[in-house]
Amino acid sequence: SLSKLQLKTGDLDPRLFSRLRHLQKLDLSDNLLDKFPNSLTLPDLRVLNCNNNKLEDVTALKQFPLLEELTYENNVYLTLNDDYKVMFLLQNLRLLNGKDITKLANHVRRVNSRKLTSKVTAHWEKFFRDQLPEKHTTEQVKSIKEKFLKSVQTNVVHGPSSLSEFTRWRVKMIAEEFLAYSLGLELNTDPEPEEKMDENEEESTESPREAAEDVSQVGDFSTYINNVMVKPSKRKRNRSKPSSGNKRSKSQANTKEEAEDVIAEPLHFLQCHSKGNSREDFKTQLWSCVFEPLLDCGARKDPIVSSSRTVATCGGESVCLIDCETGTVLKKYKVAAEEFFSVAWTTLTMVISDSRKKSHNILAAAGRRGIVKLIHVAADFCYGEIKAHKKPIATVCFSPTQETHLFTASYDKRIALWDIGIPDCDYNFKASQLLVLEAFSIPLRIALVPTCPEQYLLAGCEGGCFAWNIKLDKGQKSRPFEAIFQFPDEDGDMTTSHRVDGLAFLNDDVIVSKSSKPGCIYLWSWSQSFDAKGKGYQRTVAAVILAELEWSMTDLSYLTLSTCPAKDYVFCGDEKGGVWMYNLSNYMTAWSSAKGKRSDKMIPPTQVLKWPELQANGEQLSEVLINNVVSDSTFTYLVVLTSVNITAIWKKS
Repeated sequence: SLSKLQLKTGDLDPRLFSRLRHLQKLDLSDNLLDKFPNSLTLPDLRVLNCNNNKLEDVTALKQFPLLEELTYENNVYLTLNDDYKVMFLLQNLRLLNGKDITKLANHVRRVNSRKLTSKVTAHWEKFFRDQLPEKHTTEQVKSIKEKFLKSVQTNVVHGPSSLSEFTRWRVKMIAEEFLAYSLGLELNTDPEPEEKMDENEEESTESPREAAEDVSQVGDFSTYINNVMVKPSKRKRNRSKPSSGNKRSKSQANTKEEAEDVIAEPLHFLQCHSKGNSREDFKTQLWSCVFEPLLDCGARKDPIVSSSRTVATCGGESVCLIDCETGTVLKKYKVAAEEFFSVAWTTLTMVISDSRKKSHNILAAAGRRGIVKLIHVAADFCYGEIKAHKKPIATVCFSPTQETHLFTASYDKRIALWDIGIPDCDYNFKASQLLVLEAFSIPLRIALVPTCPEQYLLAGCEGGCFAWNIKLDKGQKSRPFEAIFQFPDEDGDMTTSHRVDGLAFLNDDVIVSKSSKPGCIYLWSWSQSFDAKGKGYQRTVAAVILAELEWSMTDLSYLTLSTCPAKDYVFCGDEKGGVWMYNLSNYMTAWSSAKGKRSDKMIPPTQVLKWPELQANGEQLSEVLINNVVSDSTFTYLVVLTSVNITAIWKKS
């Protein structure tokens, strides 16, 4: 028993442990371990307790092949994906966290593996087999291997989205084994290189400012990265029409204005979220971006329009603050082993020296670890963190009326409301949990109702679209949902069970959501759908649909949408690098009437911005998914986040 000894990973000396040839039970609970060294050996270990540590990865446990019982509860960074990894890696494992997993583990090792192997093989046969000539060079084999591994991890999906990380991990493993067998390639069995880091620090030792300066010194790495090139012919103003399959004539458009394209041109393509600042990283997924609120000082204003031009973006282990006009990475904040999924801004009035008060923008960032980082951007300082959930946080947002109220939506199927407090001049602060909303499925997107942001919250979840009463004077701290909304499915039937991966308000009443019906984005009325006077919790309510927007027929999830309420625009990216833009200003009057007249025909996009031909290391970047698209409040800049670690910035002329 080595429990409660404040042990860190470096304290587990392989030279000592490798001598314990017959050790069968080991208790390492209640320590500070963030990982296991790869060479502890312990060939006869049968029972291992790692409860209450800080473990971030489980793959090193494969060095204990005879392990039968394993517990690692209360390691906040481990998820369901890690459970499945150990079930696959440890063939003799019977008990995991006190539960008999024999049947499930057999399914994971056999049935799951068989299905994934079939899909990987089919992907090779369909897309890659004919690309390799009979007489091939080593370079050709290396090139097609890299392309295949990248493509197969992106396109082979199986099982629930909550296991997507495990699936990608297994798919890569299976694909490498397949290539080794089929092409005689050497199998890469080396573990991924570990980043060295001061053992007492989990965050980057660089300040955000130093990190920004560092990346700007690597040639023009963060601005017009010299290994990501835009072909000159594509740098002209983009007047692209909707892509094939979604073409429309001007006679089909409702107005002359709608038939005209928005004139927008690409300004910058930035590769500023790379793991370890690597120029070769075209895998890091970028998830969230939000423009900084305007202040009298602080956020940079565009010289022509009264709008902020600084945007916070997140993906991988970093959060960046970018000047959209110049393409400069102003600040960069990193946390090793984190994967950031969401960022949100608030403005706090803080006490500075001499008891004077001043407004400052604070950025909240959260992701896989379930921890919210609070960053005082002007001071280049992360002043605190909130351990909000034991599972990853999908999205965060601040209340527009209560500047210290932060909502966090997590994979633990809960949405929590926090009061983050206001830091004093020494950055001391006190955060408290005010409310917990039970979601019953993973919440993906959340939105506060503009007309009553202190009373109702909407969430798009893996299992439907829900509404909660969040009024704080009700006394009840933990609350079930008040309503679940029904939508038409592919067959025209009404359903509540569907994944809602896009949700935003277009104005005070019109909601835009993407869910159950392929090729379609719904616009629906909050006031006509939800009767605030209705009694009881967990009511089923039919969404009053105002219109349907024509969109891609892809079945890929998590390509989210956004709105620009001031300009009546909706934006949504697709699976081919396209950005679908809808100018809905001509419909708003009809929708705002008492009856909310429905548009009979599907509304086509005003324009689809096509992804330009980008080259990385001499090869064209392909298979670009647009994870998120956000404009500033005046629709001057459009920030596009991708699956290939590229942030694209367009400017409307």
